[in-house]
Amino acid sequence: MCESVWLLPLKNLDEDARAIKLGEIAELEVGTEQRNFVGDPLRMMLVALEEESRYPFAVDSNGTAVGVLTLQSGAASLAGWRDDDSVWLLRGFLIDRRQQGKGLGTLAAVAAVREAARLTTALAGRQTGVVLSVNEVNPAGLGAYRKAGFEDHGQYLGGAAGPQRTMFCSFPARNAPRPGSPETT
Repeated sequence: MCESVWLLPLKNLDEDARAIKLGEIAELEVGTEQRNFVGDPLRMMLVALEEESRYPFAVDSNGTAVGVLTLQSGAASLAGWRDDDSVWLLRGFLIDRRQQGKGLGTLAAVAAVREAARLTTALAGRQTGVVLSVNEVNPAGLGAYRKAGFEDHGQYLGGAAGPQRTMFCSFPARNAPRPGSPETT
């Protein structure tokens, strides 16, 4: 069965729908090996809801939250990027440990780039893509981001959990095939 994901913007949901999604997010499980790389999913989303520069999303599959991610403007240097404003920062990204290995992380990363492009247009921004940092000892994360079209831009030593890789994905040209789509495989 081919899995799919939807990014649900938590800031755009009404109060009841947001409460339901936050309840699902509270039930997400972080794997032991992930604990060094990510924080508590619910706490990350609550913090993101309060900050104007952050856009928190529930990663949904089959109508249920299977992960979370946040797009943030004006903070790209937190991932080792040369400036803060030319790209979006993808942060707080995780997939529930029980849902890993299904390709959902790659699908969500591709969707995050598309969503960042939409946000750039809607907010009349000047961002050209998305940047993130991923720990060098996280091969699953590195692989998922590469499959999603992110390119390695070198080592970043600013991460609290050890050496990171700065990875970047530019916005796709209009009507261009997406990484992993039938047109590119």
